[in-house]
Amino acid sequence: MRKLVLILGDQLDAHSAAFDGFDARRDAVWMAEVAHESTKVWSTKPRVAIFLAAMRHFRDALRERGWTVFYRELTPAAAVWRAADGRAEPAPGETLADALRESLASLQPERVVLVEPGEWSVREEIRAAISLPLEMREDRHFLCSHAEFAAHAQGRKQLRMEFFYREMRRRHAVLLEEDGQPTGGDWNFDGENRKRFGKNGPPKRQAPRPFPPDELTRDVIAMVNARFAGHPGELAAFDWPLTAADAALALQDFVAHRLASFGDWQDAMWAGEPWLFHSRLSAAMNLKLLDPRQVITTAQRAYRDGAAPLASVEGFIRQILGWREYVRGIYWRFMPGYVELNALGAEQPLPRFYWTGDTVMACLRDAIGQSLRLGYAHHIQRLMVTGLYALLLGVRPRALHEWYLAVYVDAVEWVELPNTLGMSQYGDGGLMASKPYIASGKYIQRMSNHCAGCRFDPAAASGPQACPFTTLYWDFLLRHEALLRQNPRMAMQLRNLARLDDAARTAIRRQAAGIRAASADAP
Repeated sequence: MRKLVLILGDQLDAHSAAFDGFDARRDAVWMAEVAHESTKVWSTKPRVAIFLAAMRHFRDALRERGWTVFYRELTPAAAVWRAADGRAEPAPGETLADALRESLASLQPERVVLVEPGEWSVREEIRAAISLPLEMREDRHFLCSHAEFAAHAQGRKQLRMEFFYREMRRRHAVLLEEDGQPTGGDWNFDGENRKRFGKNGPPKRQAPRPFPPDELTRDVIAMVNARFAGHPGELAAFDWPLTAADAALALQDFVAHRLASFGDWQDAMWAGEPWLFHSRLSAAMNLKLLDPRQVITTAQRAYRDGAAPLASVEGFIRQILGWREYVRGIYWRFMPGYVELNALGAEQPLPRFYWTGDTVMACLRDAIGQSLRLGYAHHIQRLMVTGLYALLLGVRPRALHEWYLAVYVDAVEWVELPNTLGMSQYGDGGLMASKPYIASGKYIQRMSNHCAGCRFDPAAASGPQACPFTTLYWDFLLRHEALLRQNPRMAMQLRNLARLDDAARTAIRRQAAGIRAASADAP
């Protein structure tokens, strides 16, 4: 064998750089399902299933090309685990490195080729496991290379997504006029994209196109339910595109039926409505089944053809060309130390109900229950419900990061870690975001119907009916007042804090301490 091409679970790109120069007569592909990838964070069943099912479909597609694919498949038999320092640890043969060493000893290729992994520790694990010549190629799925991001960051005192996004728009001529100016005269239409539903709830819309599991996927679901029976989450509603063809259909469905209204309602929430006008495309893109260029081009065409308004199209494209590329740049620029950052000194454990959804807080119950059931929550549910509560409570950022990485089907560390630790938890002290994204329960009341079905009063900061979000919001300002005074963007919130008298401050501190104590003491 001339070369063995390694394909990881989030590299299911038929046009991957790893395949450049592939000769089916002399080369082969290697893929492996390893239990450790599902247990190093205690991954939910939907997250495990989407990776394994998509991998098996990709394997079969490569074999249909006539290529040799060496594939290690997990079986329903339970793995043997031993405890070490409170963490689960794989038995021999259960890690990616173990599987790779075993295969290389048997296959003996001349060299190994792969695209750079999306997780720093996996990249280092592979490097340490391979003694043969190793060629690690840049992942051209992305629109911004490491070198280009480094050039953007060079000499800047602060990194901000908005300036990066404008640079990317110019570089790739996206929503740009012939004179180089942004289409519509502005770079950002976010101010038009913050509408909330009225009392009657979301407008009528067509449900997202379903992708019911085929026989191969049903086999994976059965295996996951057996092998990972003790993991949280459910698979009864598993419904995701798992091939490039289905991902393309999902894109067409979103553009045809939801993109036009995406901008208006992208920040709105409604109980029991997980999809609303969102795209459901992030998992397909992060598995590399869907090229972001195709997504951006299709959305831009919808605007040019009059099928979707500019504010919706720009807001959607900003998530892909802006945020998605920006967080990847942040990740690789600041790893491996980034994962340990904790600028606010938060050390509270993650509440147990994050793994069960068993809480009396209606918004958290809905968002967490949906996350465990579907492996999905849209960005406002993540930032301003589950993430906001953890930030206000003072949860250790790495603990929340590991929960997000375990729960969501679109979670790969390069994208999930900066969004969670940086954007959501302000754990990097402002490397990624210009301020902590904090709000009281009044924000959730304004943007959803959750408070109407909750026993707490979002306007109350203390007392038996006080909303824990509101109590913890004011307590967060009190605890971090000195630090926040250095941030001009926090001026208005600190002026409101100054209006609280000593009695109100004492009551808030006491009630917040009770919330934290009860959370830490939960079994």
